[in-house]
Amino acid sequence: MKVAVGCDHGGFPLKQVVIDAVSALGHEVIDVGTFSAEAVDFPDFVKKVGEKVQSGEAERGILICGSGIGASIAASKMKGIYASICHDTYSAAQGVEHDAMNVLCLGGRVIGPELVKVLVPAFLNAEYLGDKTGGERFARRVGKIKKIEEENR
Repeated sequence: MKVAVGCDHGGFPLKQVVIDAVSALGHEVIDVGTFSAEAVDFPDFVKKVGEKVQSGEAERGILICGSGIGASIAASKMKGIYASICHDTYSAAQGVEHDAMNVLCLGGRVIGPELVKVLVPAFLNAEYLGDKTGGERFARRVGKIKKIEEENR
């Protein structure tokens, strides 16, 4: 799987840990920056990750900003991007399985490297269950989310 990874200066200290965790699982990383701890605006990197997922160049994305909140809000404004901040493994996996989450947002000033090492696999190893037998309720709910998205664009 190709995974787009992006961050701002608040997430930069954790970016390499995220990249290493993605690579350790055998996935390909598309690093869209930032490439230093110099202050930048997180929406610029959110857009880059979102566009990689929207185009299909990446199947999933991971964003890291200071709290994870700004990245989550901005990414969720992009059509077809289902992003959430997750700082526990249950949510990182369940967000994919039940809600078709395709972008994981992390708070670089909130969590540390050891948590990243379990969150990234939880997110990337999870599969959306709405396409599987018994997943009708998940597909129905995600369909309603997509309808809200279409009605409010």
